[in-house]
Amino acid sequence: MSISRKTLCFAYGLIALLAFVTTWANVLSYASLGVAGSNVAFWRDTLVNPASRFLALDVFFLGLAVFVWMVLEARRLGMRHVWLYLVFGMLVAISVTVPIFLINRERALAAREHSSSAGTLGTLDVIGLVLVTAAIMVYAVAFST
Repeated sequence: MSISRKTLCFAYGLIALLAFVTTWANVLSYASLGVAGSNVAFWRDTLVNPASRFLALDVFFLGLAVFVWMVLEARRLGMRHVWLYLVFGMLVAISVTVPIFLINRERALAAREHSSSAGTLGTLDVIGLVLVTAAIMVYAVAFST
């Protein structure tokens, strides 16, 4: 199954929107503490137990690898302002800014390759991605309210 760049960009945009809504639904509970207090409480809460520390470190190191790739890819494709994605990734959510980067990467690739195809997915790829998406959405809905 061939997937168009527009479809892929729409999917990335939807991921960014869902990531923003679900991550910030959890961050807003800290808002009453003010900027400094909310940051102290948030980061303290990431240290609550081994599971929270594991997830925080997992995201940090994944983020570091993704940041290196984003800078290299942006330079390779001549994309500007790559550091804004990294800064906003740390301030807003990496799960929001990476899909936005990927949208702009697709636009840069389309201009470079003059192609509307983003690639192909096999049936098992589609099934796997649907299952992973469903699992993430169940978790997000259950724990973002």
